[in-house]
Formats: sequence, structure tokens, C-alpha cells
Amino acid sequence: MVISSGDTAWLLASTALVMLMTPGVGFFYGGLVRRKNLVSMITLSFVAFALVSLQWVLFGYSLVFGHDIGGLIGGLDFLGLSGVGQSPAVIVGTELTVPSLAYMIFQLVFATVTLAIVTSVFAERVKLSSFIIFGLLWTTLVYDPLAHWVWGGGWLANLGSLIGLTGGALDFAGGTVVHISAGFSALAIALVIRKRMGFGTDMMEPSNIPLALLGAALLWFGWFGFNAGSAIAANGLAANAFVVTNTAAAAAALAWMLLSWWNGRPASLGFASGAIAGLVAITPAAGYVDPLAAIIIGIVAGAVCYYAMIYRIKKGLDESCDCWSVHGMGGVVGALLTGVFATTAVNNYSGLLAGNVDQFIIQVIAVLVSVSYAFIVTFVLAKVLDSTIGMTVKEEEEYVGLDISQHGERAYP
Repeated sequence: MVISSGDTAWLLASTALVMLMTPGVGFFYGGLVRRKNLVSMITLSFVAFALVSLQWVLFGYSLVFGHDIGGLIGGLDFLGLSGVGQSPAVIVGTELTVPSLAYMIFQLVFATVTLAIVTSVFAERVKLSSFIIFGLLWTTLVYDPLAHWVWGGGWLANLGSLIGLTGGALDFAGGTVVHISAGFSALAIALVIRKRMGFGTDMMEPSNIPLALLGAALLWFGWFGFNAGSAIAANGLAANAFVVTNTAAAAAALAWMLLSWWNGRPASLGFASGAIAGLVAITPAAGYVDPLAAIIIGIVAGAVCYYAMIYRIKKGLDESCDCWSVHGMGGVVGALLTGVFATTAVNNYSGLLAGNVDQFIIQVIAVLVSVSYAFIVTFVLAKVLDSTIGMTVKEEEEYVGLDISQHGERAYP
């Protein structure tokens, strides 16, 4: 197949958009923490980007897209990007119209933003050194296998044939691979590491709400590359993904705002969190559903994620940037509703509303598997690291703030 300059240009532009999401996560989370931890929170996202960038080039890309080994992991075909060059990419036996390097870098920024999303649970108490070790291990042991199972020709992509049904797990741009993995990993970590000093008793007000809103805006903007770029072509499918992405985000933002208004005041951070919930939920469905379905997906995601946040608060879970309630639960909603609303009018797949019960069953299994794998492996990993090197800073370091104790800097001198 001949390389298309238009497809390649769109994929590289999408890569740049998705890269912007990583600092967007940092700004969003940074605005939510106290002022003495603002620099630390943003830095975690930048460190995540650099760390995973190297891991992906050295062996991560190969573990995901190398030749399939038993449906579980990719081989070492592309170790150090060996054989990944300017010729057309061949993914799971299909030759694309973009260079291998372009496809590789597009997938790289997906992996980087996923680890950045997980930093939510480390807010205001993680040691930078422990995060670096955790990030490398987590990306290798959790993200890479899940990505291979769904996108690299692994067993979830072929689930139907394994259990006597038709089809495989649908995840257009990362509902299971990115958001369920990040969200339920954050939940696991929150159950392992200690809570912040004063959590539940002291006031822990956001340091900079406008900065958090800017981060949310960058995420919304970058998400167009995240979802529409996943068409890997400048075509009608990319246009559909672009439209439904915006539609779901708008519906979820308004749904969350109305619910918070009903229970008090329509906070700006609630509107932003709702928009992100809608963006998360439409991610697996963007290449399979139409705009009207996107409205329903957005409304459901806004409501489910809002009440998941309320539940998290009532249970006293110190995961205060809400990775689990927004990304984890939003990913579950999106993956399941993909199996309901998928339509052949958009792509060659149908869901429950079109009479395809098999696809819905497969989506349910994929969700259960992704939730279980991400939670269990991350729980064990966090437990081992916390018991050996320790995941959190000393109490006196937390008291003065991680900006000073970890970086020797202040956001506001």
C-alpha cells in the first residue's frame, strides 16, 4: 500500500494534539491540589511523558505490536524500534497508509498520557523516585499487555472466536486500554498507600481553579486528536469521531453541572469534570456510534461519574483528583455502551440495539477482564513497592509541601 501524505499529515497532527493532553493533565490536577504541591503535580505529568517515551522506543512498542505470543503479549521484533521506519506500518496483518514511525509515535503519546492520568492518586504525597520506578513497571506490566490484547492482535481482539461468539472487543481509542486501566489502577493504589495528613478533617482547597479549567480545555482540545486520529486516516470515520467526541463532552458537562446545581451550586470544576467524563466515555465508541448516541453516552457518563465521585467522598477514599470516578467509571460506561449503540451506518460493527447480542456480551467480558487485570496487578505492584522502597514522602516533607521537599521550588514565591 502506498503512503498517503494526507493520512500521514493528519496522524502527525493528531499526535501533537494528544501530546498536549499530558501537560493538560498536569495543569488540571495541579489546579486541584494545594499551592504547596502545584509544581510537583505538574512535574509528575512531564516526568511521565519523558519516562514512557523512552520505554516505548526501547521495548514498549514491541511488547504491544510485536508478533503475538499466545494472545498475551507482543514479541521483541521491534526492540529499539528495529524495523520501524518510513515504510508503511503493518498492524495485525493490515498494511496502513502511514509510515511505521508515524504510527509508533501516535501510539507513544497514548501510553504517556495514560501514566499521567494515574498520577491523580499520588497527589501531594508521592516520592518522585518511587513514582519513576512505579511508572516504568506499571506501563510495562499493565498498560502494554492490555494494549496488546485489544490493539496488537491479542486475545481480547479475538474474544468471540474463543468463546463461540462473533466478533472481538471494540475499543476505538482507549476506553479499556487507557481509561479503565488508569482509573482502576488509581483505585488500587489508593487502597494501598496512606492518606494525606489531615485528609477528611483539614480544608484542602484547590490552589488554582483557572489553571484546572485551562487543563480541562487542553484535554478537550487534544481529545480531537486522541479520538479522530485513531481512524489512522483523514477520512469520514475521522470526521465522525471528531463530531461525536465534542457532542458527548458537551452533553456530559451539562449533565454533571445540572446534577451539582440540583444538589447545591453549579461549580466550574464540576462542569470541567463532566466534560472529561464525556470525553472518556466516547473514547471507545467514537468510531462506532453516531452523534445522537453520543448525546446519550455523554449524559449517562456525566451522571454515573458524578455519583461515583459522591460515593468516593462518602467512603473517604483519598483519590481526590478523581481518576477512578471519572476515567475508570467513564471508561466502563463507554465500553459497555459501545456494545449497545454501535451501528453499521458508521462502521462495520453493530451493537445490542441492532440485534447483535454477541457484541454486547463481548464488551461486558472485556470490561470485567480489564478492570480485574488493572486492579489486581497494580494493587500487587503498589503493595510491593510501598513495603520495600516506600511510595510516600515523610510526614514532615508532606507538611512543607512536595514543591519544596522534592524539587526545592515554589509555584508562588
